[in-house]
Amino acid sequence: MNSSTLVHGARCGLITLIAMVLAQSAAADIIGSVGTKFKFMGPNDKIVVEVFLDEDLPGVACYLSRAKTGGISGAVGVAEDTSDADIECTQIGPITLPEDIRSGKRNGEEVFKKRTSLLFKTLQVVRFYDAPRNVLVYLTYSDRIIEGSPKNSVTVVAIAPWQTPTPAPTAPQSAK
Repeated sequence: MNSSTLVHGARCGLITLIAMVLAQSAAADIIGSVGTKFKFMGPNDKIVVEVFLDEDLPGVACYLSRAKTGGISGAVGVAEDTSDADIECTQIGPITLPEDIRSGKRNGEEVFKKRTSLLFKTLQVVRFYDAPRNVLVYLTYSDRIIEGSPKNSVTVVAIAPWQTPTPAPTAPQSAK
């Protein structure tokens, strides 16, 4: 192999890595945002509120607030967001736990991931099941390849029986 082949291979590998990172997206809907810092050029820094469903437990919705860096670097997608985030999850429908979740085999499983810098930083949400209390615990934190952040947030969903409300009976209308 000559040096130009090696350089070409390294470029292709780097392009593939960047494409994989940029293609990574989280299935979340944006609820809204508020500006936190004015930027003369590009969008303002803001706090974004998003919602996502736990794909394995669709009876759970999680609301995540996170910092989003603006400016020119934020507009083109190369800014690094801070590790500030908060989470609140709630039961929105029936929850049926698969056996591998109930047994704890899937404790710490990633249920949400969002890129927060061009290559090396992500915001993650992982799920645990606390069997003695019959609750789901969701933890959000930020990590990097080299060094993560100790900033984190946790929320708990108590699993309750779910009944679909029946519509109220309507009174028959009398003929006039």
